Amino acid sequence: MNFFLIPIVFFGLVMLFSSFFTVKQQTSAVIERFGKFHSIRTSGLHMKIPLVDRIVARVGLKIQQLDVIVETKTLDDVFTKLKISVQYVVLKEKVYDAFYKLEYPHDQITSYVFDVVRAEVPKMKLDDVFVKKDDIAIAVKAELQEAMINYGFGIIKTLVTDIDPDAQVKEAMNRINASEREKIAAQFEGDAARILIVEKAKAEAESKRLQGMGIADQRREIARGLEESVEVLNKVGINSQEASALIVVTQHYDTLQSIGGETNTNLILLPNSPQAGSDMLNNMVASFTASNMIGESMKKTSVAKKK
Repeated sequence: MNFFLIPIVFFGLVMLFSSFFTVKQQTSAVIERFGKFHSIRTSGLHMKIPLVDRIVARVGLKIQQLDVIVETKTLDDVFTKLKISVQYVVLKEKVYDAFYKLEYPHDQITSYVFDVVRAEVPKMKLDDVFVKKDDIAIAVKAELQEAMINYGFGIIKTLVTDIDPDAQVKEAMNRINASEREKIAAQFEGDAARILIVEKAKAEAESKRLQGMGIADQRREIARGLEESVEVLNKVGINSQEASALIVVTQHYDTLQSIGGETNTNLILLPNSPQAGSDMLNNMVASFTASNMIGESMKKTSVAKKK
């Protein structure tokens, strides 16, 4: 008789253990009784009637993401692909609707995304699609939110994560952008060159001005020196004409001495006319005479001082 009790006890233990089940966090279990919906169980430990109640589904309540790629045409007849990322979640209080009303939620969401994108993007030019991608995302979310709430789904966020025009269009856009940047670079280079020319001209003008001031100062000092030399010569009895001739002779010998100090130099002094040459010779003789007179006068003055 004990042999008959063992199967019964074993069957009873199996039924007892199968009566208990657990549901994970962020999950809901759908229970049916004889094929009819019975209840929704949330996370934790639960009981059910063996062979009567059955767990038909465990529905996740975590946020899920669906990526939809839509190819459409813009207002300026450019075909482009948009990647729309839809973040959605099964509403905890509407697990029944999410499980029983909609067979393939991904397909339903994809259909709504295609419908909205192909209604909005053809109204925009390609450049506006890049600028107003947030407007497209908002329009998709509004349409999905209104439609999917009846099926127990909540739309958390929709994002336009990628805009991919045709390869030829992208290449043309890159060429336009490169040309625009080259134009700006050329303008900057032209401005820099113009500024350099202006500054160089200003520097040259300032250099010429300072050079002129230097020459003027030099001539002024030379004139002052000549004036002082004439005054000194006048004090020893040499008139202005003779003093000028003496200075010319002195400068002449200074020039010859300077030329002699350098190698490979030549100097040719040609008079304009025979008369001019004669006058030059007479002036040089007079200058030598004046020089001798100055020397004799200085010697006499020196002897008188010693006595």
